[in-house]
Amino acid sequence: MSIKISKKIMSKLGKTNAEFELIEEGDKILVGLSGGKDSLTMIHAMKEQQRRAPFKFEFIAVTVGYGMGENFNNLEAHCKEYNIPHIVHDTKTYELAKDKIRKNSSFCSFFSRMRRGYLYSVALEHGCNKVALGHHMDDAAESFFMNFIYNGQMRSLAPKYKAENGLIVIRPLIQMRERQLRAFVVDNDIEAIGDEACPAMRFDVKMPHARATMKEKLSKMEQEFPRLFTSLNAAFKNISVDSFFDKEKFNI
Repeated sequence: MSIKISKKIMSKLGKTNAEFELIEEGDKILVGLSGGKDSLTMIHAMKEQQRRAPFKFEFIAVTVGYGMGENFNNLEAHCKEYNIPHIVHDTKTYELAKDKIRKNSSFCSFFSRMRRGYLYSVALEHGCNKVALGHHMDDAAESFFMNFIYNGQMRSLAPKYKAENGLIVIRPLIQMRERQLRAFVVDNDIEAIGDEACPAMRFDVKMPHARATMKEKLSKMEQEFPRLFTSLNAAFKNISVDSFFDKEKFNI
């Protein structure tokens, strides 16, 4: 079965790539592949980008197993069918997490931190210079408002940054809407992994509600202000740092 990828997705990918210089000549990129709609869209968009781009780059998809007996057979078969290099990296994160969660550690941040560390290690092991993550515009908006409301911080998700180990982390989908990525997997009848694979579901703890609540609030705001996400995207590039309360940034 051939994959249909919309002109809108490829156009937005190309524009984001040109604007922030995410994928460049000679890059070898590790793409984090969880099997969810976001990362599945990303591997196919990058595969198409490889075909279209006037420069050469390589990428490998890497799935991190948490040691929970996950079955990645369907994901491995999918990558094989579409000739996408794929590695499953097994870890013991689930066992390690049991002690952390007993100590009231945030399981979401723990798994996220561990997963990112494993992706970095595999990237360096395979000679990659970049790591691609599947965050989209909805993620960036939710992160901004969560940091704003809960942490008192003006912070979102950068399209590109340099990790301490020297790897460049990129987010090729950062200017796309979540609904576009959902439509991609539905239109192509691709089986995407959802929340049922979240390690937190295995623990008898209260699920975090902040992001789900923020998603709901933003949805209501968008109904009232249809251009909300367009304005947020523009605002994230148009920051007047000297208009806030940081005296080191005062334009004096």
